[in-house]
Amino acid sequence: MSSKLTHLDSEGNAHMVDVGDKEITQRTAVARGSISMAPETLALIASGGHKKGDVLTVARIAGIQAAKQTSQLIPMCHPLMLNKVGVELELDVDNSQVVITATCKVDGKTGVEMEALTAVSTAALTIYDMCKAVDKNMVIGGIHLQEKQGGRSGHYQRAEAV
Repeated sequence: MSSKLTHLDSEGNAHMVDVGDKEITQRTAVARGSISMAPETLALIASGGHKKGDVLTVARIAGIQAAKQTSQLIPMCHPLMLNKVGVELELDVDNSQVVITATCKVDGKTGVEMEALTAVSTAALTIYDMCKAVDKNMVIGGIHLQEKQGGRSGHYQRAEAV
């Protein structure tokens, strides 16, 4: 693991990394996370009976939209012309949670890890927002990079599950 923080200059000042000399390569990132809730809340989401509408569809759209806006939210992120953003939401009844997986792809000079992580985070926050009236005890957690491909650092696959 590299110990050099790329968003700090030699004097410790924050700066945007210059990617001008990097090669354009195909890059992919997969992030995951979850939001835990009361079983009744999960059942309400599953049945589509929520008064605010289809929670999972709204969360999926919010995640996609957030990935496209990442550079406006994270100060040192480069704006990217994303090829693909996919957000999958799985109901895990045994653990009373929604598991969120986001996949982002780009042909570019910098990776899409932040876009995938932002998509997962925003999808989870959207579920929380839509369901907070019925369950204020929901917990968002375990947001992590699962896999990335492309770029100078190559392929990364998370060793253990979160």
